[in-house]
Parts: sequence; C-alpha cells; structure tokens
Amino acid sequence: MGWSQNYDPLRGALSTLAAALPLVVLLGLLALRRVPAYAAALAGLATALAVAIAVIGMPASMAGRAALLGTAYGLLPIGWIVLNVIFLYRITEERGVFVTLQRAITGITTDRRLQLLLIAFCFGAFFEGAAGFGTPVAVTGAMLIGLGFPPLEASALSLIANTAPVAFGALGTPIIALQGVTSLDLGHLSAMIGRQLPFFSLIVPFWLIAAYSGFRGVRELWAPLLVAGVTFAVPQYLVSNFHGPWLVDIIASACSMVCLAGFLVATRGRAAARGAGPEIAEPNRDLPAPAAPRLRTAITPWIVLVVIVFAWGTPQVKTLLNHLSAPNFPMPGLDKLVSRVPPVVPTPTPEGAVFSFNWLSATGTAILLAAIVTGFLLRYSVTDLVKRYLRTFRVVWRSLLTIAAMLALGYTSRYSGEDAILGLAFAHTGAAYPFFAAMLGWLGVALTGSDTSSNVLFGSLQKVTATRLGLDPVLLAAANSSGGVMGKMIDAQSICVASTATGWTGHEWRILRFVFFHSLALASLVGVLVLLQQYVFTGMLVH
Repeated sequence: MGWSQNYDPLRGALSTLAAALPLVVLLGLLALRRVPAYAAALAGLATALAVAIAVIGMPASMAGRAALLGTAYGLLPIGWIVLNVIFLYRITEERGVFVTLQRAITGITTDRRLQLLLIAFCFGAFFEGAAGFGTPVAVTGAMLIGLGFPPLEASALSLIANTAPVAFGALGTPIIALQGVTSLDLGHLSAMIGRQLPFFSLIVPFWLIAAYSGFRGVRELWAPLLVAGVTFAVPQYLVSNFHGPWLVDIIASACSMVCLAGFLVATRGRAAARGAGPEIAEPNRDLPAPAAPRLRTAITPWIVLVVIVFAWGTPQVKTLLNHLSAPNFPMPGLDKLVSRVPPVVPTPTPEGAVFSFNWLSATGTAILLAAIVTGFLLRYSVTDLVKRYLRTFRVVWRSLLTIAAMLALGYTSRYSGEDAILGLAFAHTGAAYPFFAAMLGWLGVALTGSDTSSNVLFGSLQKVTATRLGLDPVLLAAANSSGGVMGKMIDAQSICVASTATGWTGHEWRILRFVFFHSLALASLVGVLVLLQQYVFTGMLVH
C-alpha cells in the first residue's frame, strides 16, 4: 500500500513549525542544554518520528523503516570513515609521526596561523576532492591536534576551512547528484557553481585566520592569504567551467598547496624580519613522547592515504569494486511506496529506498587499507593492529551512535516530507527567492550532513520553484549546492566527526556555538551573491 506525502497537514504556518521542530530540538539541546551529542541526536530523531506519524500521517512502519535506512547509511559509509581515520591517526601518533611532521612544517613556517592554513584549507580541500563524506575534517582535525592545537580550535577551524571545496567533493558527487534529480546539463551546473564558489575560496582563508587570531592576523598575513585564495579560486573556476566537476578540488588544492608553500619558503627572511607571529605549540604531552621517526617515514602514511583514497575514488576503480561488493538491498515496505507530489516535483514520483552495501568501494575501506599498510611500515604486528583497532572502536562508539541517529533523522525527514514542507516555506518568498534558495541549501546540509543529500532533497524543488517564478533554474539549482557548503559547519555529523578526531567527545555544543555565526554569515553572503547574479550581474549566468 503506497503513501503520498502531505505538505500542509496543519494548514499554513503551523505545518512549517511542526516540520522545523526536530531541527529545533536537535540544535537547541546541542547548543543550549549541553547534553551529549548522541542524546541530542536521539531526541531529534524521536521528534522527527513523532511529527511524521502524528502530524503528517505517515504510516508508523514506513517511518521506522526510513529511520532504519538512515541508520544504515550513517554507519556505512560515514561511520566507517570516522572509525578508520581515527585508527590511522592513533597508530601514527603512537610512533611519533606528528613530532616529525611538526618539525617539517616548522621548516616551512613557524607561524601557527600559516600552518593552520596549509593543513586545514589546502590539505583538507585535497581530501574533500578525493573522498568527501567527513574525511577532510577527520584528517585535518587529527593532524592539528597532533601538532599541538587546542581541541576547540582544531575542531572548529577545520570545519570553517572545509567549506568552499564541498560542492565539488568526492570527485564531483554532489553536482552529479544534483544533475540526476534536476535533469539540467551537468556542464552548466558545474560552470554556474564555479562562478559562485571561487569568490568564497578567496574569502575563506581570510575568514579562517580572522576566526583564529582576529583582524590583526589578517593584516599581518594578507599576502600569503591572498596567494592561498587566488591559487585555489582561479583553478576552481577554470576547471569547473572548462572541464567539469570531477577534478576541481584535486587540481585547485594542489595548486594552492604548492604555491603557498613556495611563497612561504621564498619570503621566509622577510617574515622573520617582521616577526613570524605565534609559534606552534608543543605537541600533546598526555602520552609519553615516542622516538621521532625520520621525515620520510613520517610522511609515508599520508602519501599512502592520498594515493589509495584517490585511486579508490576514480570511476573505473569504484565501478569495479562495486561490482565485487554485495548487491543493493531495497528496503521492504518503503522502497517505491512513498511518493513525492506536486509542487515539490512536477508529477507524483515514487521515492526509491535502497541501501547500497558497497563496503568494498567505500572510502572508509580505502582508509582502513591505508592504515594497515602504514601499520606494517611502522613495524606493528598483526596482533598489535587488532588490539589498537578494538581500542579505537571503544573510543568512537558514541560518535558512531550520534552519526547513525543523525542520518536516521535526515532520512525520516526526507521520506515523511518534513524537508519539503520547510522548502516550500522558502519558496513563498517571491522575488527574494534567489537569496533563500541558497539558505534552503544551507538548511538541507544542516539537516542531512551532506551537500549531496541536500541536492537530492531540494534540487527538484529549486528547479520547479524557479520555473514558477520565472527565474533561472540553473542558477537556483547551483545555489542549493553553493549555499549548502556553508551548512557543513553546523551539521551534527560533521561536528561529531571533528570532536572524535580531536578527542573532544562531549563538547560538541562548544564547537556548534563557535561555528554557528560563521556558517550563517557565509551562507547569507552566498544568498546575496545569487540574488545579484539573478537581477544585476546577469552576464555571470550560464547561457
């Protein structure tokens, strides 16, 4: 027996308030009541289920299956990434890898602000392009904490830095998904997003340093910040407009990393003359300091990780591994039984509900393989690696529970239509809708934890609304993805990944309070840009 979504169960504003209630409960508990992240996520999930069943009228069995499907997706691939990247971090930390890396990075610059820029912005963007799905925040957060950054700074600043690359993450997956639900030209979507995000690739390095050390730091470091931003933004524009979405982050981050490092080495004398700023803190002293390995040994884990993750993400390898993995599993009692209806979609459309058990092609599996190879290179025995893996699981199980509950909430929202109710509320803003199109993308990522998921949820709605209002559909679909990247800072999944990577589990509310303003402000700036592109700078539109 099928069921069609109902987008106005309480007639008017009360429907919107009811649909927003799960998000209010989740973020409210996380930010104000200082409850553990997993408890806040479970409370948000319970609220979402109650609204879906009691208010919207979704059959309870369907709502439960939607939550179960979200839980499975939260564990694979998201939780699988977190577990294995923390395992990699712990085995490298025990061998003193971060002590050697600290010395190597200090050889480029002793300024903590510039070290932050190299790792969180440049290196993190590379991992976003290769893997996405929480990998960059986990890796850069772990590296920063290993280099002596306090947990709050390592967590929050990694989240702020991981914004501009997100739309092109995981080899362009969010844009490919957006094309799939809108049927708009993939090249046009890539080009339009490539005419929005480069502005923020210029802004984010300055914003990152301002968040860390204030405007004085920006004044002192404007030249390297400009180098990092320009050498990222220009390739981002060129590749997205003249090649496609697949390699944008890989090429842009590599250019930015090389150019910034070269600039810092070339200007080292002048930096020393004016004072290099605060030097990096001492490494963590919580554990006995191991003997530091040679630089070649210390960088090997990250070379192995980059090579394997990048290879894993190429279409040819992914297709082969998906073929070897277990088949997809349609969710009984849910798959093709829930229909989205107008005005969210042009015609009633059954929603698929299939869990892809692609464990072999998952990014987390690539990270686990990299960790095993690294473990052998660092002279761990098989028994040692198994013991440390079990210890890692004991450390991150609360984070895995949080991620699973958060994705269950997102999937419940999707299949019940709660997300669409919120989206339709934005669509009533008329001529101002281009601004709110970006904010809708921001909300979608805050709800689901993924720019890909936000594009799947709201991409069709953006196209339908643009057509109804006489606006550019490519622009507004692109705005969903560009605005969504700023929501990546505040979704519970990303915050949980950051807190786990930095060993700050239980303090997620502090991270949320740190990044919330930055997220909202940057998303609003995206909205203003989209508004100007629609009505003023129309030459920027893709024709």
